[in-house]
Amino acid sequence: MSPRISRRRAFAAAAAAGLGLPATAHAAPKPALRGGRAEGLRVATFNASLNRAEAGGLLRDLEAGKDPQICAVAEVIQINNPDILLLNEFDHDDEGAGIDLFRSNFLEVGQNGRTPVFYPYAYSAPVNTGVPSGHDLNRDGTVGGADDAWGFGEFPGQYGMVIFSRHPILSEQVRTFQKLRWADMPSNLLPTEFYGEKIAGELRLSSKSHWDVPVQVGAATVHVLAAHPTPPSFDGPEKRNQRRNNDEIRLWADYLSPGQRSQWIVDDAGTHGGLPAREQFVILGDYNSDPADGDSWPGAIDQLLTHPRVRDTAPRSTGAVDAAELQGGANADHTSDPQFDTADFGDTPGPGNLRVDYVLPSKPLQIVSSAVFWPEKGTPGSELNATSDHRLVRVDLQVR
Repeated sequence: MSPRISRRRAFAAAAAAGLGLPATAHAAPKPALRGGRAEGLRVATFNASLNRAEAGGLLRDLEAGKDPQICAVAEVIQINNPDILLLNEFDHDDEGAGIDLFRSNFLEVGQNGRTPVFYPYAYSAPVNTGVPSGHDLNRDGTVGGADDAWGFGEFPGQYGMVIFSRHPILSEQVRTFQKLRWADMPSNLLPTEFYGEKIAGELRLSSKSHWDVPVQVGAATVHVLAAHPTPPSFDGPEKRNQRRNNDEIRLWADYLSPGQRSQWIVDDAGTHGGLPAREQFVILGDYNSDPADGDSWPGAIDQLLTHPRVRDTAPRSTGAVDAAELQGGANADHTSDPQFDTADFGDTPGPGNLRVDYVLPSKPLQIVSSAVFWPEKGTPGSELNATSDHRLVRVDLQVR
């Protein structure tokens, strides 16, 4: 799907940028300047839980313009005011109607007196959730339903993703990896014995999709690497979801490793290879993996946190510390420092609060600050903590 942009928004964006024509992202980006003026860029990720139980449910709520949860999501975004934002769990529709309704009915309307936000550019594309596989993937003797889709979902597009941007999205250069097969990954963790050879050979690696979305920021290009790996739970002793989560994370680790390690990767257009070493990027998304706690395969998220091209700014909040102390349960036994938590999961029996949402920039990008939006209980904005079981994570950068 190409970026969703109305004619009015296109001309407004062009005027703001001093351009004579709508900025539709057809031209190749100019080479990044090594010197010159740096441009500030706030990048954020937010699993906003804007999913509904049936197809069309989110569209109805967006069209009505009054849903309290959607209003709260918009308010969180308005408070944090990112320039580039990935929303996880935003049900996908092929026409992009949900994106336009969310912008016009919520983001561009001040929530509780907040300043409206405007995003002339947005990107979304089909995902694997809810797409029937035609196989008995959960091995229960029947075919059909959410567990037998290529990615868990009740209907195609449930738990989708969308990127909003104030900067032009280079839509013709986007790479998607929705149909990349798990079996094609060398030394993968695919439990072939559980699925059988035929099904294992057809399984898709990404439970939703993986996107490389280039965004033009001034004279530079920043690649937004967006994904939402499956939770490493809700399976059996074969640990199929735990294994898949690890390898979905590994896909980006290999993608950022030029040369032989990334040659196995093939995008949906048939192009091989990873991201060249000179390119700047930011990894965004809910990766469902904490460095030390929860059910992840050992070392899963470390594949990104310790990657030689990646910088971990370790966003934090005092609200997460407050929540862990108040809620107790599994949180009392955690190894990770609670100030880095980004999600508020069940505490008894667990897994408790975890760090699973990430904004990971490439090392050449200059870091200004980072934070998790998790206000302490009883402080302004804390009522918005109930909006989703995840918190918005943001990083401020300087881009040249």
